Amino acid sequence: MQFSADDERHMREALQLAALGQGAAEPNPMVGCVLVQHGQVIGRGYHAKYGGPHAERAALSDCGDKQVNGATAYVTLEPCCHHGKTPPCTDALIAAKVARVVIAQQDPFGLVDGGGIDQLKAAGISVQVGLLEAEAQRLNAPYRKLLATGRPWVIAKWAMTLDGKLATHTGHSRWISNELARERVHQLRGRMDAIVVGSRTAQLDDPLLTVRPAGLRTPLRVVVDGDATLSPTHQLVQTAREVPVLVAVKAEADPARCAALQQAGCEIFAGGGADHGQRLDALLIELGQRRLTNILVEGGAGLLGQFLALGQIDEVFAFIAPKLIGGAQAPSPIGGDGWSDMSEALALSDVSIESLGDNVLMHGLAGNNFTKR
Repeated sequence: MQFSADDERHMREALQLAALGQGAAEPNPMVGCVLVQHGQVIGRGYHAKYGGPHAERAALSDCGDKQVNGATAYVTLEPCCHHGKTPPCTDALIAAKVARVVIAQQDPFGLVDGGGIDQLKAAGISVQVGLLEAEAQRLNAPYRKLLATGRPWVIAKWAMTLDGKLATHTGHSRWISNELARERVHQLRGRMDAIVVGSRTAQLDDPLLTVRPAGLRTPLRVVVDGDATLSPTHQLVQTAREVPVLVAVKAEADPARCAALQQAGCEIFAGGGADHGQRLDALLIELGQRRLTNILVEGGAGLLGQFLALGQIDEVFAFIAPKLIGGAQAPSPIGGDGWSDMSEALALSDVSIESLGDNVLMHGLAGNNFTKR
């Protein structure tokens, strides 16, 4: 299908608009829309907040008293055709009498999935699909994964020394990264639905796992603690009535310990499964059922190793500090058994490197099927 240079320019703007909804639109997808009449942009919009107006209606509203009849709409995702928290966007586009709709990607959501395209075509509107599709799919990969698998998008984050250590051999880790890197972590946390750590990290670091300053979201704090060993004296437990804490335990965890955590305000999730991997997958399914779209796994090495073994690392933020601490027993970011052959290694794509003072942030996406149709 042929698209012009102007088509691509307008769709790129729509994608930039869509990205503005990151952290606020979820669990809905991020969507942007640009309306063009006679080569001039007459309206712009994006899905700014879950439950709020969708991109198409926002763009139509932005047009004010400009003539929309006969315009072209550039939309990063197929317009919805069902009643949810808002009315169908297809109805709004049809009522506005746009002549053409250019769509980056079809919506895989079951109540849409081609239905919006069909409705627009039935109304006599010219519809073209696939412009900058790969970019649009990358933008909404977390949404696509949640729909396809029932599991949230998993972002692995760690800070390490230049020699690849999370902490000293005694477990001391404050602070590996510099202040700029820590600020960047809080920005990342501020758009997450949950932050996940293992029991050893919770015990050694005694973290709060809150967002400072507050971000767009208040993430659920999750501790993977099979034996319910988290102490009532830890900050996570003591603040559980202020910011939610979920403790994921084995089905056979000590009932008295679980009750003590519940009395302190924690929620207990007893995941079934014969081993760590099965219980961790049960936790992911539980979080997916709650429609949590993005979760941030902050360690430790054992937990990150389990996510790797499950094939459930989708994105990586690795903060690297110019420090050397050595130690054969000092933990590296990814524990567990690992792979035996380099060909099995998880390769990242779309890799970027960002300087944060004397620290470096390396970011990349894991190879998966959620950035393509």
